[in-house]
Amino acid sequence: MNKPAVVLLGFVVAVGVVSAGGAWYTGKQLEPVLQTAIQNANKELQTSMAGVDGTVTLELVSLDRQLFSSTAHYRLKAQGSVFGEDHKDSELLFVDHIEHGPLPFSRLVSLKWLPVMATSHFALEKNATTEKWFAATKDVTPLKGVTNIGYSRSVDGNIELLPLEIKDDKSSVNFSGGALLFTSTADAQKVKASGYMDSLKVSLVDANGAPFQAELNGLTVASNLVKSTFGFYTGQNTIELTNTKATFGPQQAVLTFKGFEQKDSSEAKDNSLSGRVDYKIDEIGYQGKPVGSAAMAVSMKNVDIPAMLVLTKLYQDKMQPVQAASAAGQPIPELQLTEAEQALAQANVDQLLAAKPQVAVENLSLKTTNGESRFNLLVDMAKPSTMELPPVELGKQIISLLDANLTLSKPMLADVAGLQAQVGGVTDPKAIEQQSQMASEMISNMAVGTQLATLVGTDIVSKLNYTNNEVTFNGQKMTVEQFIGGVLGKLGAVSGAQ
Repeated sequence: MNKPAVVLLGFVVAVGVVSAGGAWYTGKQLEPVLQTAIQNANKELQTSMAGVDGTVTLELVSLDRQLFSSTAHYRLKAQGSVFGEDHKDSELLFVDHIEHGPLPFSRLVSLKWLPVMATSHFALEKNATTEKWFAATKDVTPLKGVTNIGYSRSVDGNIELLPLEIKDDKSSVNFSGGALLFTSTADAQKVKASGYMDSLKVSLVDANGAPFQAELNGLTVASNLVKSTFGFYTGQNTIELTNTKATFGPQQAVLTFKGFEQKDSSEAKDNSLSGRVDYKIDEIGYQGKPVGSAAMAVSMKNVDIPAMLVLTKLYQDKMQPVQAASAAGQPIPELQLTEAEQALAQANVDQLLAAKPQVAVENLSLKTTNGESRFNLLVDMAKPSTMELPPVELGKQIISLLDANLTLSKPMLADVAGLQAQVGGVTDPKAIEQQSQMASEMISNMAVGTQLATLVGTDIVSKLNYTNNEVTFNGQKMTVEQFIGGVLGKLGAVSGAQ
């Protein structure tokens, strides 16, 4: 035998010995690793289901361990009214073919030679809950995936959803299939995921008996998250949709979106949480006619995390019986707090306000062909000297700063009014123009005439600022009491007139 052949044979034998030894070790260690992963998954499921009438639990049904591989079976049980009458007590079954490390065969043939503890090939199994799903994919498992478990307990893999089509007398679902890639460090302290779906079309009949259709195209999602010391995740999430179409109502109105995007980010530092979410839609259409584009951003900061968690849990605990009664068609129970719960809520509201939280609505806007309207709001809050104050005085102490700005573009209002006229059946261009201008001028005259706004060029502008117990409204200074009695009274009269 020549030297290269000897070297090659030696390499093959060495790989075989290492793989066999590593596979034996992996097989012995696999079950406790799986049980730990299942325990962690159930903790996350319990957290995500808090406040609703329902539970989801994952369990290891069986594990058949061999030298080079094992076969595991899992059960995912869902219980509670949140899943609807037909699925309030259902389960999903999964089979998992696990290749032992350090060098699973499927990784070797794909030239992935980094040692891992195990490679898992899991798939949904057919049962009473999923038989219709399997029928839609011609008895091929509609959900499957691969997961690689590293010796550091890191995880990476993918989930695949197969295309399907489901139809019955009143509804149908047509799904192109989708995929999700994910990675995580040990105990899921850091998680990254990205996914894509080409199309989803749903048709059904709404509660009023009218047909409803929704089409989603070009969905992408991405997340980059870190688990905080408080147990929840912070980081960045992105959702994008290329096209969306909804057809609804007795008149079968058609609403379309193009270029939808949602981006959110959050950060926990010490006991303080901050976050921001941005929305944008490049094109909005209604009844086949262009409306414009829209955007909005909402942010918060200085939110005391321990107080927020206590108040959130208290709310969830109180809402769970309400949701259960609603789902069962029973009378809604009255929400009441015990003395201990009232004291707990009060203490944590005080703690939350003492952190001086801030909430802002940034650039809520609608842009049409000829104009753009915008709204901004900033609110700073603080802890009052006591909660036992008259409502106005309490509000003055809780709100330390309020700044709001509204700009309504008259050309934009005319564009919207013109669209409304066209949708209503008006076809004469002169009549459409006349109606749009009349609507724009009517809103302008009403706002300026009641001194709720001023006219700046072609913009209807309203500005409100409150700080140091003083209100400035459209340049005029006044007390809080004068603002409530005068300006809010005018606003109420205008709303009533409409």
